[in-house]
Amino acid sequence: MFLNDQETATDLLYYTPIARTVVRLLRESRGAPVTIGVHGDWGAGKSSVLKMTQQILNSDDRVCCIWFNGWTFEGFEDAKTVVIQTIVDELRRARPGSAKVAEAAKKVLRRVDWFKLAKQAGGLGITAFTGIPNLDHLRGAVESISSFVQNPGEYLSLERLNDLAKEAGGFIKDADTESEQLPEHMHEFRAEFEELLTAADIDQLVVIVDDLDRCLPKTAIATLEAIRLFLFVNRTAFVIGADEAMIEYAVREHFPDLPQGAGPVTYARNYLEKLIQVPFRIPALGLAETRSYITLLQLESFVKTDDDRFKALLNTAQQDMLRPWKSTGLDRKAVAGAFGNPLPDYAQEALDTSALLARILSEGTRGNPRQIKRFLNSMMLRYAIAEARGFADDIRRPILAKIMLAERFHPDFYEQLARIASLDAGGTVPAIAELEKRAKKSNGTDSEPNEGKGSGKLKAVASSSDVNDWEKSDWISKWAAIDPALTGVDLRPYIFVTRDKRSSLMGQVAVSHLEALVDKLMGPPLQIRQATTKKEIVGLAEVDAENVFDALRDQIIQADDFSDQPKGVAGLIELVKQRPALQKRLIEFVRSLPTSKLGMWAPAPWHECLKDTNAIQGLDAILRGWSQQIENGNLQKAAKRVLALSGKS
Repeated sequence: MFLNDQETATDLLYYTPIARTVVRLLRESRGAPVTIGVHGDWGAGKSSVLKMTQQILNSDDRVCCIWFNGWTFEGFEDAKTVVIQTIVDELRRARPGSAKVAEAAKKVLRRVDWFKLAKQAGGLGITAFTGIPNLDHLRGAVESISSFVQNPGEYLSLERLNDLAKEAGGFIKDADTESEQLPEHMHEFRAEFEELLTAADIDQLVVIVDDLDRCLPKTAIATLEAIRLFLFVNRTAFVIGADEAMIEYAVREHFPDLPQGAGPVTYARNYLEKLIQVPFRIPALGLAETRSYITLLQLESFVKTDDDRFKALLNTAQQDMLRPWKSTGLDRKAVAGAFGNPLPDYAQEALDTSALLARILSEGTRGNPRQIKRFLNSMMLRYAIAEARGFADDIRRPILAKIMLAERFHPDFYEQLARIASLDAGGTVPAIAELEKRAKKSNGTDSEPNEGKGSGKLKAVASSSDVNDWEKSDWISKWAAIDPALTGVDLRPYIFVTRDKRSSLMGQVAVSHLEALVDKLMGPPLQIRQATTKKEIVGLAEVDAENVFDALRDQIIQADDFSDQPKGVAGLIELVKQRPALQKRLIEFVRSLPTSKLGMWAPAPWHECLKDTNAIQGLDAILRGWSQQIENGNLQKAAKRVLALSGKS
């Protein structure tokens, strides 16, 4: 049911060619250091490309591929040294049995400790812009720390300060004989790091850096500069997944005094290009690719990715994506070729839904795979809620998808539909018929309607302000023209699963005095039966009474436990008793209750508020159904008892 949003090596979008191209470049530059950027918006699929790249590289014994997630180390005080230490530790773990690697790693990590000391002393301001401070600057910082040994600060213990001062002192003593400039220590670090690569007996170290664009500016810049200043040596390569715009923003935030730049390229862009030599940008999905992606995602939720039928369809889709400008996406013929003819119901539904969603999701999400997947996840979760509550038979996925499109891309229009459907006795939106007729006519997909019975009502609807206002929106017109049509469809179950608990109350009951009445009717029986409460109910306008009914109904249905009578049932019964016009809606509500979850209370309380013959017959039919079902034994017994007492068993 749930579509995993983690990076994946299953290539539904045919990003494998990008990963292969990255690997090819890495192999061709194996002797020289290189940084490669895999760019794209959040959710474009960068992590999946990186995962595929890692999968290919892992098959080469002469390459050590390390995965580094920058976001994991967000919040560390000194991100530069954390990056270096993590990569060294990972390289050591990749060669666990090598004494040479352990010894070389120890030397590198010892120098990392020295960098930590300088950082904590405030004397190591190393960036691509500021350059490297001289030795006198660092010696002063170490002397300052040494003088603090008797009065340690809150971040360093006395013992640790002594150790660090001794370590740094050793380095400074070496430096006095070798060079008076800190760059010499940088060269020593690089030489020791190269010795570590030699000890590991590899041709290339590839570090894949993911989620850098999720980091705060300070961490993102520190990670990039650690790579460029410390680790950029022969036989190293870095593949960095990040959104260029976010990295440029990080540069501007971290270096606020930078000039804006002259000409078309900003200093922030120049900085990024200095650190990343070769950029790859992941393209947004087009219409055909979106249609194929939606189809594959839905089918993946029904069958496993190692299913031969799914593999065959995935191969067909990838071949089709070789030339996406010529593709129309996976069609029925392609799906039937993999899953057989006639298609399984879930495969046909996947095709129908992808045909419905592809164009609007492609345009609305700008071809972003994560946003497309989130939409589908939300749709499947809502259908699962309907299944859990026992009214999945009232939900068709294509209609649910169409309603959710309105909710996602035109929320004001969705709220209008929800309000009108909730007030209609049958849950329909009469104006939608005219809207869909006009939209299809403008697209040339509908013939002239026949005059006759009901045409007067249709003409009346045509002049309504709602339809005229909706028609002014190109988006709404396009939405109305796509199948399935919503004319005559009871939208209440769809609206219920597409709105949250807050809107189920406040969307219906927007006036304060109605909210107070709903609270009373959700309360204890004594409060409900008070004369003042009954007087308030009787004094309601018709539309307000319907609003209160809907608010109570929605809160009752959202109860997690139906084994005992939920709060609000007594209030709903009192409301219907005082407002008999709501009896039909009460029967519809009782029919929608989840049979499998109902306790023995459910058959008994409703008769006291019913006077209309049709309503009484409707309730009797529900009770007979409950008495004959076998999935809920307690409910079956209770229904039989109520029918027997009323002489209708």
